[in-house]
Amino acid sequence: MANQKNQARVSFYDQIARNKRKSFFLIVIIVLIIVALGYVIGQAYGDPFSFLIFGIIISLIYVMIGYYGSDKLALASVNAREADRQRYRQYYDVVEGLTIASGLPMPKLYIMQNSQINAFASGRNPKSSVVCVTTGALEKLSKQELEGVLGHELSHIANYDIRFMTLTAVLVGMIAIISEIFLRSLWFRSGDRDDSKGAAIFMIIGIVLAILAPIFVQLVQLAISRKREYMADASSVKFTRSPTGLIGALKKIQSESINPIRPEESKKISKTMAPLFISNPFKNSDLTSTHPSLQKRIEILERM
Repeated sequence: MANQKNQARVSFYDQIARNKRKSFFLIVIIVLIIVALGYVIGQAYGDPFSFLIFGIIISLIYVMIGYYGSDKLALASVNAREADRQRYRQYYDVVEGLTIASGLPMPKLYIMQNSQINAFASGRNPKSSVVCVTTGALEKLSKQELEGVLGHELSHIANYDIRFMTLTAVLVGMIAIISEIFLRSLWFRSGDRDDSKGAAIFMIIGIVLAILAPIFVQLVQLAISRKREYMADASSVKFTRSPTGLIGALKKIQSESINPIRPEESKKISKTMAPLFISNPFKNSDLTSTHPSLQKRIEILERM
């Protein structure tokens, strides 16, 4: 029995490396879908570049606005206010201790009025990062549990997850825009065209891809988000040198999700914010959720 337990144990270093590889692999899948979509449209129309270039430009403009203002947009969407150092001394002390352990600069700390236990981090790089916790987290978590949660959020900053997910959003946005342009262009094609049999086949394949690709890559994007959550959990253990605090916090969050005290508070949070939180404020299936199930996260942490 002891040997089985030892074999079942998970190194947080291995967990971090494994999820980095899986995230990279999923990004490669999205890129290959873009190439396949461009190739098929090119064979159908004879000119894939106009679709690709236009899709890239629109995607970059849209995402860059969100990227450079991500921290401000996130804080404004939840009506967060900057945490007063005197009132929230333990909050500051815990984050300062973790920044020393991780070598990160001190982020700006914010408070969100919400009785549920939750937290998020944002910012395009460590120097411009912010961390926000709910009042529920500060009231209900022990110091060790709060340290685990804040270690998780600082891990997102250290792993440049905002930048990584922005890259993912650019690629997913490109596919959605290219697909939309292609499908709409079908209405304006000349009626007297002389398509070859090969072009007609590629046109059919292109229509199928344009319909299914955006759905598929959104599922891949959600899978990437879940992998980054596993990686942040493992990095939190690396920073705190113990999984105990984060396990305790996740168990309390799990208990809240089963018996919510004020479920209406989730409705005040925009669904676009869900990927940022340590726990998804909304109930989704495993396939369509931005986060792995709390039970799976707890089980992996218990093996570290």
